[in-house]
This record gives sequence, C-alpha cells and structure tokens, in this order.
Amino acid sequence: MHKGKDITMYDLAKELNVSVATVSRALKDDPAVHKKTRKRIVELANELGYQTNLFARSLRTKETKTIGFMIHELNSNFINAVLAGVERVTAREGYDLIIAHSSERLDKEVANARNLFHKRVDGLIASLAFETRNLDHFRQFSDRGIPIIFFDRVERNNDYTVVVIDNYKCGYEATKHLIDQGCKRIAHVTSSLTRNVYADRYRGYKDALFDHNLELDERLVIINDLSENAGILSAKQLIKTKPLPDGAFITNDFVAAAFMKTLTEHKIRVPKDIAVVGFNNDAIAHLIAPTLTTINYPGIEMGEVAARAIINHLKGISNINQINTVIISSKLVVRQSSQKTEQKAKSSIAV
Repeated sequence: MHKGKDITMYDLAKELNVSVATVSRALKDDPAVHKKTRKRIVELANELGYQTNLFARSLRTKETKTIGFMIHELNSNFINAVLAGVERVTAREGYDLIIAHSSERLDKEVANARNLFHKRVDGLIASLAFETRNLDHFRQFSDRGIPIIFFDRVERNNDYTVVVIDNYKCGYEATKHLIDQGCKRIAHVTSSLTRNVYADRYRGYKDALFDHNLELDERLVIINDLSENAGILSAKQLIKTKPLPDGAFITNDFVAAAFMKTLTEHKIRVPKDIAVVGFNNDAIAHLIAPTLTTINYPGIEMGEVAARAIINHLKGISNINQINTVIISSKLVVRQSSQKTEQKAKSSIAV
C-alpha cells in the first residue's frame, strides 16, 4: 500500500483475502462474521489507520449521527452544565456534537446556523444571542424537517419547542425572599431585557414589589452585561444612591460575587447593610464569604431533557412538534448573603 494513501475497505479486503462485504460487516461488529475474522479485520484497520467515511455513510443513511449545539457564549458555568447534560445523552446514543458559539452577535449566529445546516446535522439545540430578534435563520432547518429545541434564551410564541425554567416565578421568589428579610429598597442588577430570561426575572421582581406595596425606584435597576466589571460598577453606582438600598437581586452569581466583594471593600456589610440574592447556583456561590443565596438553575438536567427530546424525535419515539414548552424545576437556595433575620442557612424554598 502506498504511504500516505487513504485506506479503504477494498484495501483491507485485498490484504486479508476476504470480500469487501465481510470487511464492512466486521467493522460494524456484525456477529454473522466469525469472531476471529472480525478480530483480524479490526486489528488491521487500526494498524493501517482506516477511518470510516462518514460522509459516504450519511449519504446512504440520510443521517450524520451529529447534533448541533449553538450557544451565545462559552465562558459560562451554566452553559458548561447544559453541555455536560447534552453530551451525557448524545454520547450514550452514539451521536457526536458540533459546538458553535455566537459571542452574543446576530451575524455570527446566522453564520453558525448556515454552517451547521450545511454540515447536515440531524438535530439542533440552541440558545439565542442578545441581538437575536427573530428566528428566520433557523427556518432552513424546520423546512427540511430537522428538529430544533431552544433552551434558556428563547423566543416565545412560535412553533418551536423550548426548554426553560419559570424565570418569572424565580424573579418573584428571589425578591419576595429579600422582602421577607425586611428589605424595602431592593436593587435589581440584570442584563438585556430584550431576552426572555432577564425580562421575565425583571417582571417577577417588579410584581413582587407591587404585591408588597413597595415602590419601584428605577435608579435601583441596573442593566449591564454579565461580566466581573459589571458587578463592580453596579456596586459602586448603588453605593452613591441615597438612601442606600438594603437588598439586591442579581441575575448572575459571578456578577453577584464581584458586587459583594466591592461592597465589602467599601465597608458595606453583607447582609446586614445590603442583603444579596444571585442566580444560577454556580460553584462560586458557596465558595465566597458570606456564602451566596441564589436560584438553583439545573443546567445538566436542562441539557439532558433537550438532548433526550431531540433523539427520541429522531428515533420516532416521540414528536417534538407536539411539545411547545418544557419547564424545568428550580429552587431558591438560602445561604448567608441574604439573611437579615434569624433564618437557618440550610433552609431552601422550592420554586
């Protein structure tokens, strides 16, 4: 055999003096081929570096055994948890993942969608960028019958299946918890209200204030990105507000950690002066001091549910077109950062 030449099943068959059909069956671990023959074929294939022609196989079977996973960022504990859940299910079912991220840009999301479509993925799991306003660039998938599930950041009121938590209820419960601790001037640090997750949490925050006869002070609502710097700047801005807020609901744990650190550097005590609730239940929530009260956002479960729904659809077990919304359970985890009253740190409230 020529050095550097791609090894084919014909080469393996010729070398071992067996038929191409026998090689094909052996590489699929077909018990119709004698065990010793299968072993010889597999060993030679490994020795010579034979690789299955996945493209040719996909043309025959009309499936590529790949799932697209489109996300808005990579440096997120929540996204990593979702990815772990997706990968757990897809690997077990023999599917590969193609991961694409938009860096919060619509143009990149559109390009990623086009690229995944041309790679002929069997299904797509996606979370939308900040800039996305419609789902036109996903229509090519649905027109071809390729199943799509959106998770976390989604567009509601459309025909696609979405997997989410009840962000409104979480926002309400987080704010109500601060109110129950005696807070009356509660700040809200969040991100773009054009996205469902932050808009719904904001509505929950507003309604909790209204239901408890507390005034919404727009000066206490800060909309920024989800960076460390956003947490620092938000804290510095609120420190200048008179009177000082006595509570803060922050829709990201990392931002909340930077926020609390900045307060401490300015001699403002958490929770005595300002009680804080975060969101996601990232690892940092129980590593910082005081430990952070937060909403547990079950990313792994969300990923598993989305992947299982896609694969069950592909296998004909269920039809995601008959499912509009899947709501994953979440809960408020109470720790030290919010406890102005003598509530035990280990308590939690189901959401």
